[in-house]
Amino acid sequence: MKGGHQLVLLQNGAALFPALVAAMDAARSVVHLETYIFEFAGSALSVAEALERAAQRGVVVRLVIDGVGTPRMPVEWVQRFAVAGVRWRVYAPLGRLGLLLPSRWRRLHRKLCVVDGTVGFCGGINIIDDQDDVALGRLLAPRLDFSLRVAGPLVDDMVETMDQLWWRLQAVRKARQREFGAAWQALRSTRPVGDFSRLLATFEARTGLDLPGVAAFDADETGPAPLGVDGARAALLLRDNVSHRHDIERAYLKAIGEARHDIVIANAYFIPGRKLRRALMLAVGRGVRVRLLLQGKYEHFFQYRAARPVYQILLNAGIEIHEYAPSALHAKVAVLDRRWATVGSTNLDPLSLLLAREANVMTTDRRFAALLHDCLDSLVTRSGQQLHAHTLSQRPWHQRVLDRIAFGTMRVVLFITGHRY
Repeated sequence: MKGGHQLVLLQNGAALFPALVAAMDAARSVVHLETYIFEFAGSALSVAEALERAAQRGVVVRLVIDGVGTPRMPVEWVQRFAVAGVRWRVYAPLGRLGLLLPSRWRRLHRKLCVVDGTVGFCGGINIIDDQDDVALGRLLAPRLDFSLRVAGPLVDDMVETMDQLWWRLQAVRKARQREFGAAWQALRSTRPVGDFSRLLATFEARTGLDLPGVAAFDADETGPAPLGVDGARAALLLRDNVSHRHDIERAYLKAIGEARHDIVIANAYFIPGRKLRRALMLAVGRGVRVRLLLQGKYEHFFQYRAARPVYQILLNAGIEIHEYAPSALHAKVAVLDRRWATVGSTNLDPLSLLLAREANVMTTDRRFAALLHDCLDSLVTRSGQQLHAHTLSQRPWHQRVLDRIAFGTMRVVLFITGHRY
């Protein structure tokens, strides 16, 4: 973990999208964006238009979208991006058999953006209007989500991991086109990430230009005010299926194991495995107050039903569970003892912790942790509906049976695919 970071907490697309647009409009060299969902409608259009403008100015613009989160790019935007010169790729298109192949469950779920190698964004917010939801339709109120605007040394780590994925996608594309020489050159452009060695930034981002510093940012007057600090110690944590399989989970386990007073976690899809459940229950046993702010809306059968038996275990252990009431919750943030905090794309469920590519920023800056704690504390108090163990256990029997079926099916599928959770 290194010092010297500027961390700005952005709540919802209302704060993130203007920040992205401002950074992209100031770009002089490279804009690189990865997202799970890119919905070309509503307020998200401002980001698509900023990518287009940047490419038209001669900026190298790269976009990677996930093949499940964004299965189709609108024809209009395929054409507009082609004319402007935006380069875009789809991560792991499903093909004919779709999700019937377990290998296709490994998705690109992280939400990262780097502009000119100087300013980065990391969080849980997809490029979709705050009141549009893929599963729930039009929401009455904005969904709850967070992202970070970052400047400092960890931006180089973001550049590294995004460059590596981009060049691997390039290699796969060239190989499928039987351009094997070009595929080999693309593979040579990748290098190991993390503990093995550090990537050099791509030549487009390091051409010797007098690159601008951090772009000035003014929050949208209609959106939540940004909260931030300077000089923070922070690190980028990744999860992939190669050298960073358990980095994010281990960071959570270590922080929970060291907590002494207070844990607040806001998480959209919360089905923690045995290690995380045990860590949270041991924390309660030490006298730590553990509060969870979770999704209260029914989106998908397995994610909703399989979580209920886990909730029962945690409630019985003395953990507080609050379901976010005003709208959908998509956040993936946590703060412990006002000294450790994380913001990112990682749900505490099997898909995120075992299969998907994820990215979180972790910080031990007490000022930032206090800001996030106060934000989450207010949300739990004002917008959370508390669940109680006896209420959950006294629901109709057929609902509890469905919960057990979903939970059991999840465990069987994980066992078949060779995962212990």
